[in-house]
Amino acid sequence: MRWSSLVLTPLVGVLALGVGGATLGAEWEACLQPASPEYYQFAMVPTGRVPGTGNARGTADVWFPHTPFGVAVSPDGSYRYEFRLRFERLRLPRQGSFVVWVTTTDLDQVEAVGELTDPAAFEGEVGWNKFLVVVTHEDAFDPEAATWQGPVVIRGMSRSGMMHTMAGHGPFEQEKCSSYGYE
Repeated sequence: MRWSSLVLTPLVGVLALGVGGATLGAEWEACLQPASPEYYQFAMVPTGRVPGTGNARGTADVWFPHTPFGVAVSPDGSYRYEFRLRFERLRLPRQGSFVVWVTTTDLDQVEAVGELTDPAAFEGEVGWNKFLVVVTHEDAFDPEAATWQGPVVIRGMSRSGMMHTMAGHGPFEQEKCSSYGYE
């Protein structure tokens, strides 16, 4: 028996080893990529700037990538996250394309993630804890583009991106939020 032929099979709450070419069952697939908890989800909302997209609604799910090392990090030591976008009532454009971008909350770093070709399932990666996901309408997808040129169709902010310093609040009232970039 070779290790590559072992398969885990759930049996009413008990784990059993199976041998052969069987694949993981649906129960195990769900364990490998569970649904994101509520605080790892955020809404994607339309801007109303592109005709025909105002009724679109979406959700972004965020999770840590699977890795044998426990946590995936980028070369600079930042956590890596994977995300999935799902949209309802979003029609793809007849001309041009919808492009997905990630950016820091300050908009000082922007990365093109990919072209949105399936509104029901788009997956990408991001290397910031606090980030925005922006979908724009571009003439064409250019993976080398530094930033978007077209109008923003839909956007969303990670839950951690909504947090900010306590300056100006409670015991820190003497420090002004505006000096940290917050109103």
